[in-house]
Amino acid sequence: MTLSDASLDPRDQRLERQGRILAWGAAACALIGLAALLLGLFLPLPALAGMLLFRSGGAPDSGLVAVAALCLFNGVGLVAARVGVAARELWSPFLLALIAAGNLILLIALGFTAGLVALVFAAWAGAGLWGERASFRRNPVALRELRGRMRGGRAFLVITVYIGLMSAFTLLLYAIYSTTAGYGSAAAGETGRVLFIGIAGIELLLIIFIAPASTAGAISIEREHLTYDLLRATLLSAPAFVVGKLEGALVFLFVLLLAALPLQSLAFLFGGVGETEVVIVFVLLAVTALALGATGIYFSAAHDRSLTATVRAYGLVAVLMFAVPLLGSLALEIVNQLLINPGAVTNQPALETVLVYAGLLLTSLSPVTAALNSQQVLVERQSALFWNGTLASSGGTIPMLSPWIVYTIIYLALAALLIMAAIRRTRQNREPA
Repeated sequence: MTLSDASLDPRDQRLERQGRILAWGAAACALIGLAALLLGLFLPLPALAGMLLFRSGGAPDSGLVAVAALCLFNGVGLVAARVGVAARELWSPFLLALIAAGNLILLIALGFTAGLVALVFAAWAGAGLWGERASFRRNPVALRELRGRMRGGRAFLVITVYIGLMSAFTLLLYAIYSTTAGYGSAAAGETGRVLFIGIAGIELLLIIFIAPASTAGAISIEREHLTYDLLRATLLSAPAFVVGKLEGALVFLFVLLLAALPLQSLAFLFGGVGETEVVIVFVLLAVTALALGATGIYFSAAHDRSLTATVRAYGLVAVLMFAVPLLGSLALEIVNQLLINPGAVTNQPALETVLVYAGLLLTSLSPVTAALNSQQVLVERQSALFWNGTLASSGGTIPMLSPWIVYTIIYLALAALLIMAAIRRTRQNREPA
């Protein structure tokens, strides 16, 4: 078998069948999640909420929104497991076990009956993969990339310089802000929040500039160095090749993120920042790195030149993370001003509900607005997951998700789709002439 995967051997055919089972499970979870979301937002059904989350005890609309979020997370997890199974990744069986165990716990603790779908499909695929457990191994491409990157003192020098610059920036920010913040616990808490936001902002800029560039040339550079044809003669599959290249590029970036955690924890000395905020910001940064890395790997598989792949990757990143949220917010504000005015707002609660959720979606498309709004919800509502918003038109409440949850679902799904598309393009490009 060659990298083209034109003809699969019996083992790969069996793995492909289990991968299709996981894809069916992901589609089923996504459909259930979207249906529950629509019903929870516009047609709360107490009986349905009681069946899907019968131990929750909350409002029906909030229960259906919680079911929708959990089902969508299940769908993304099953898609990730499907990619890992195709690439024979060592972590994919553990991910399947985690999905099954998590849904079983939710079923017992909260009565999350919708989780039975993910549980059944994960168990079904896991039973088929048990006989192929010897196929899963550490990715050889990722190992080669990491060994090449970490060999010598260059990587450690980069980490040292990175931590040094981040520390200098933190000290500079503290020196500037502490002179104007005054004294007292309130001023110390505000200083801690400023330091935390500043460090997180620098890390986000690092990810936006480095993640697409580190993967945009991962595959195309093999063509430029005339080593691509040599890879076609190996037994390495296209999924293993794509996923290995992505892992090799992103692991070092995750090391940099982990190295900056002690600096973020300095905010605890001043107060004003809790453990929940640190976890949320780290999740947002990790998801952003994965999504931008997947964007680069897709364009690297689709184009022969690294420069072309890099330019298009940065173009898509700019559109997704800056242009779409900005233009969408402007359009939403114009519609809001035209249709929801003080004289007519009392007669349009349904329209206001649609606009509120559209605003939540647009807010969740950018990591900056998602992080800032999630922190605002955490401070004002004391909730990191769900909260109830009040409608100005009727005084009623509607269930809301914290923006970081919506952001995580959207960009994990986008990353999975881009990786699958990169695998498909790689298979097409490697078919023998």
